[in-house]
Amino acid sequence: MAEDLEAEEVQPKSEDVEQHPILDRYHADDQPGERSDKQKIPRKAYEKELAHLQIELIKLQEWVKSQGLKVVVLFEGRDAAGKGGVIKRISESLNPRICRVEALGVPTEREKTQWYFQRYVPYLPAAGEMVLFDRSWYNRALVERVMGFCTEAEYQEFLRSCPDFERMLVRSGIILIKYWFSVSDEEQERRFQSRIATPTKRWKLSPMDLESRSRWIEYSIAKDVMFNHTDIKQAPWFVVDADNKKRARLNCISHLLSMIPYEDRTPPPIDLPARQTDIGYVRPPMGEQTFVPDKY
Repeated sequence: MAEDLEAEEVQPKSEDVEQHPILDRYHADDQPGERSDKQKIPRKAYEKELAHLQIELIKLQEWVKSQGLKVVVLFEGRDAAGKGGVIKRISESLNPRICRVEALGVPTEREKTQWYFQRYVPYLPAAGEMVLFDRSWYNRALVERVMGFCTEAEYQEFLRSCPDFERMLVRSGIILIKYWFSVSDEEQERRFQSRIATPTKRWKLSPMDLESRSRWIEYSIAKDVMFNHTDIKQAPWFVVDADNKKRARLNCISHLLSMIPYEDRTPPPIDLPARQTDIGYVRPPMGEQTFVPDKY
C-alpha cells in the first residue's frame, strides 16, 4: 500500500486561533505527519469548537470585506478525503455574496481549445471576496494525467506554467492558500463502502471515482510530481491529515484563520425600527392564494 507523502511544514503567517481548553487533552499526544488511530473527539467538544471557529470565520469575512482583500483557497485531495465537508463548514455561516464556492464541471468543447487556465480566471475574486475552489486547475496534474485526458505535452506545460500562473496571482494581490487532503487507503475504502450503502450519499460516487480507486499508486505518483513542481514559496501546499473528518475540519479551519491576520469588524447589534403603523391595509382573502399542502 502506498500512502501520500507529507509536504514540508510551512510556518503560518500569524498565531493559530486559540483552542478551547476542552479540546486540549485530545491534541496533547498528536504528532504531525503520523497516521494513527487517534482518540475521537467527542461530538459536543467538536461542535463547541466548530461553533467557535465559525464565529472567527465571520470576523475574517468582515475583515476581507472592509479591507478589500481577495482570497482564493484551493481544496485538493483524493476522492472521499473530506474536502466537501470542510468547505461546507466554512461556507455555511458566511455570506454567499462574499464567500462563494466554485466547483467547475467537465470543460466544454470550446473550453478545451482555450488556454488551460482561462476557464478559471472568471471565477477569481474581486476586492472583498473569498472563493473556495472544490478542485481547481490542478485537475490537469491529477485526474487528467492519470486518466489520460491530456497529452504528455499539455501535462508538461502545466507543470512549467502553473508556478508562474500562481506567482502572477499573488503579485496581483490575491491571497492564495492551497490544501491537500491526505487520506489512507483503508479509510478511503471505508468511506466508499459507506457511500455505496447510503442512498443519500451514493450520488457522490461517480464512475471516475471508482476508476481512480483502482489507480491508487498512479495517483500517488502524480501527486508527488505535482508537489515537486508546485510547492512554491509564494503558494505552498498545506497537507491536512484527513483520516479523521472532525479533526481535519477543525485543523483546516483553524489553519485558514491563522493565514490571514484579521481584526474583529463584526457589525454591532442592530435595533429594529418600529413597524409601520396601520394605514387601513386589508389582506387579500386566503382562498385566493395557493398554499403548499400542510402535510406535517
